[in-house]
Amino acid sequence: MKETVTEVAMPHVLTLSDRRSLTVSGVTDVDSFDEMTVVIYTVQGELTVKGMALHITHLNVETGDLMLEGQIDSLTYADMKVHTGGFFGKLFR
Repeated sequence: MKETVTEVAMPHVLTLSDRRSLTVSGVTDVDSFDEMTVVIYTVQGELTVKGMALHITHLNVETGDLMLEGQIDSLTYADMKVHTGGFFGKLFR
């Protein structure tokens, strides 16, 4: 008998507190970041965070958790597309 493996989807949750602190789950990679823009790959697509004085305070792509602080002005999703690995994916190869 063949055993079927069911893949459990990683949950994707955004928690924004006072437009100063953002917690994201379901993160698969970080493509790029600077003080004004952070591009995050999630299980629900590419998420771009824009603002000022942005910095990543915690990132664990194994568990899919990211914490970001700074002045958060916008959160934008792009169409879902396959990526080949972002900054951290390339760094840890």
